[in-house]
This record gives sequence, C-alpha cells and structure tokens, in this order.
Amino acid sequence: MRIFTFDTTLRDGTQGEAISLSSDDKLIIANKLDELGIDYIEGGWPGSNPKDKEFFARARETQFQHARLTAFGATRMVRNKVEDDPSVNALIAADTPVVCIFGKTWKLHVERALGITEEENLELIADTVRYLKAHGKEVIYDAEHFFDGYKADRNFAFRTLAAAMQAGADTLTLCDTNGGTMTAELARICEDVRKNFEGILGIHTHNDCELAVANTLAAVEQGFQHVQGCTNGYGERCGNANLTSIIANLELKMGHTTIGKERLLHLTSSARFIAELANLPMRGDQAYVGHSAFAHKGGVHVSAVLKDSRTYEHISPKLVGNRQRVLLSDLSGKGSILYKLKQHGLEDRLDDAARRELLDRIKQLEFQGHELEAAEGTFELLVREALRPGMQFFEVVNYEVITRGNASTANVTLKAQDNVLTASATGKGPFNALDLALRQCLSTLYPAITGVQLTDYKVRVIDSKKGTAARVRVLIEWSDHQRSWATVGVSENVIEASWFALVDAMRLELMRLSEQDPNIQKAVEDYCWGV
Repeated sequence: MRIFTFDTTLRDGTQGEAISLSSDDKLIIANKLDELGIDYIEGGWPGSNPKDKEFFARARETQFQHARLTAFGATRMVRNKVEDDPSVNALIAADTPVVCIFGKTWKLHVERALGITEEENLELIADTVRYLKAHGKEVIYDAEHFFDGYKADRNFAFRTLAAAMQAGADTLTLCDTNGGTMTAELARICEDVRKNFEGILGIHTHNDCELAVANTLAAVEQGFQHVQGCTNGYGERCGNANLTSIIANLELKMGHTTIGKERLLHLTSSARFIAELANLPMRGDQAYVGHSAFAHKGGVHVSAVLKDSRTYEHISPKLVGNRQRVLLSDLSGKGSILYKLKQHGLEDRLDDAARRELLDRIKQLEFQGHELEAAEGTFELLVREALRPGMQFFEVVNYEVITRGNASTANVTLKAQDNVLTASATGKGPFNALDLALRQCLSTLYPAITGVQLTDYKVRVIDSKKGTAARVRVLIEWSDHQRSWATVGVSENVIEASWFALVDAMRLELMRLSEQDPNIQKAVEDYCWGV
C-alpha cells in the first residue's frame, strides 16, 4: 500500500526543547527532505510569528522536485468571519499548495479552552475547510486530541470529522496530542473510524508513553494511508513520532511504499544531516540510523556476526545507508580484533600470538578507563605499534606548563633522530600551549604534522567518588582534512590526559605518513638502529 509521509520537523519539531531553526536552516532542511522523497513538508505557522512568515515568502522561490510544501494553522476564531480571520488569511498568503489546519475534537477543549458550544465548534471547522478549498488548497484536517475526545464522547468526535469531510477536507488526521493512548486502544479506535469514514485517513502521534512509532504503525494496519511525524523524533515534551523509524519500518518490515527503496539508502545521511543543522547530538541508539544501531561489543556477538551478520542484525545496515561497527572494550574477543584489523587492512600482518597480546593490552587499557570503542585512532596506533615495535618517531623527554592569569606557557623537550629538540610556546590555555610547543618541535623534522587539527574535545570523570581527585578521560577528535580519528588519554590530571591524547594523535599521523613518505620511513629506521 502507498503510504503518504508528512514531515513536521519545521513546525512541530521546533516546539521541542533546545531546537531553534533560522529561516535559512528551514530552507536547507526542506530541500533535504524533498531529496529524501517526503510527500508533505510542513514549514510552519505563518500566522503565528515573523520567522515562519519569512520562510514561506522565501520558499516560494524554491522548486521542490517531489514534496508539497504545507502551511499550518488553526480554524477561524469564533468572533471572526472566516474571510476576515487574520490567521486563516495568512495561510492563503503563504501561497502553498497544501494547508493543514487543526480543530477541536475533545469537548473539554471546546467548553473550557474555547468557551463555545458544540455547534459553534463544528461551524469553525466547516467554515475554515470550505474557505481554504474555495481558494484551491489541498486541505489536511488534523483532529486535535482526537483519541481523548473519542473516549470522552465518541459521537461528538465523529461529528467533528464529519464536519471537516463534508466541507471538502482531503485528509482526516487523528491526533494523539497528549501522547497517552496505548497501542491496542488506539488500534481499536482507528478501526472504528475506518469503518465509518471513507477517503484518506492520517495519524499524528506523540511519544509521551514511548509508543508514538508503534501507534503510527498500528493505524497503518487499520488502513490509514497518511503518517505524520518529525525527523529523529523531535518535538514538544517527549517528541513526535519518529518519522525516520516509521519510514524504515513501513518499507522494510511491513511491505508498504513510502519514499521507495532507492531513497531509503539515504535515510541515515539525511537524519544525521538534519541533526547537525539543528545543532543537536544524534542519538547513538536511534533505530536504523543511529551510530550504534548496528554496533557490536560483546565477544560472542562479534564472533557470530563475522560468520553471518543475520545472527545479531535484523536487517542489513546498507539498506538504510548505515554501516556495521564492532566496538573494542574489555568485553572484546579475538573476533573483535580480527574485525578491526580487517577494517584497517591489516588482518594478515599479525599472527595469533600478536593478536592475543594486543587484546590483552586493550583490555588493560579499558580497565584503566580508556574506552577504546570511541577512540579508534588510539586502537589503530596500538595495532601499528604491534606491527612495527621498533618504530619510534620521537621520545618525550620532558614537558611542563605554567599558567599565569589568562596566559599559559609550555616547554617541551623531545628526542628525535639523535637530536634533542626543545620548544617554548604561549597559548590561550595550558593545552593550547602544549600543542603549540609540541608542533614546534616536530615541524622541523616532519612538516606535514602541521595539517593535523583538533575538531572536538570531551572530558568525562571516571571515578567520581574521589571528587576533584578523580581520574578523567579525555577524548579528542582530529582531522587532517582527509580523514578523522579520535585518541584518548586518562589521568588524574586533565592536562596530562590531554597531553597523552595529543601525543598519540601525532604518533599515529606520523606512522600513516611513513607509509607514504619514504624519507620519513628511512629517518625512522636510522633512528631505531641508533637506539
């Protein structure tokens, strides 16, 4: 069955805590959703704020290849004639092919929030839908609080749907606005609605009981063809139904068509792109598209996955544009090590004994708090050191840093190629000063090292019971403009932990460069012989 997708990230999603999108952000996201093959993109409420009004004005210049841009609003106010209602006229002025309006379904809201009669509420719905249809709009009617309204008074809830349908609404959407309806109950109500109303029915659920995706799928099972939600489950309170998961489930588990199998390959990249633009961390455990969705850590799991991925993966991650990952930790087995060696093209260069030794070293580092599953750069360094145990580009003789006020000065001394190199640098902080001094020492011998740049820096307390004397783990992400990697350092001293991660990053990059630059390789070999 063809299921129509309606993404409300740009409207309902922005009502979530910590989400704020500029007009530029919204235009970029709208284009990304269009590329993904979303059918309807709800851009905002033009009658509620200047930002959304600006967005729709700018969106008129955008040619969407697939999606139909949708403006959102409410039924007319009771004191206004529909043609004089500013909010309704703002929907017309937005100049979108589709308008989505919501109306009251729950008698509690009609009587307490609006303070009007049931008949007056029905008139608001019918007048607004009829007026929008007269202006050539496709109208999606969202029945707000439908499931609560149905449970309070089924007859009245049905009359509100009938008012919208008879006025010409193209889609009737049932909203679980408070997110409190259990799946079995929602399915029974949807079945009742399907028996009594023809045409396209939609579902709009919230995640307050962690059931939004399940509730949406339950509605589809009752013949609903229109699903609403937000990318990554963004939205007010606990969020809207996660449209990303809904799409994958409908396509891969239930045999329906949404964006199609070819576009499904871009699901992960689109979800992560939108998370990045929203300046929010992507949930690692998010189904299908999360960084951890196909990650394996336990040795038994890894061993089985290496033989047949179906043993611990419900689908191939490639179907949604994700990838399989094997994490290294104290739970790792030989299978994990073998997987990682293959990942780096090194599987034939360590024998069984060397692999066991490497595994023991990893487990010891994990015990100390290094957490290598997030620091694949440190793991790669360990492997390369195991492959070439005599290689040492430099030896740290001494380092120190002194901070006075806002300025920090670092002194670093290295031994490299039978030379003693010393540098002093002043930085904006102790770690910046150490970084500058280390690079000064190394750049004379290895100029390419200047291309390594810090891109992220995270600190985590390991044993908090010790208070300010606790050990900390510093995870630093790096880039040389071709690839990215992370290294980790652990110490009771956060500067020392940072230093360890910094030194490992430089050692790793030099080892990589040595495989490309024969001069570096020869210099290192000469130095190794002299030690």
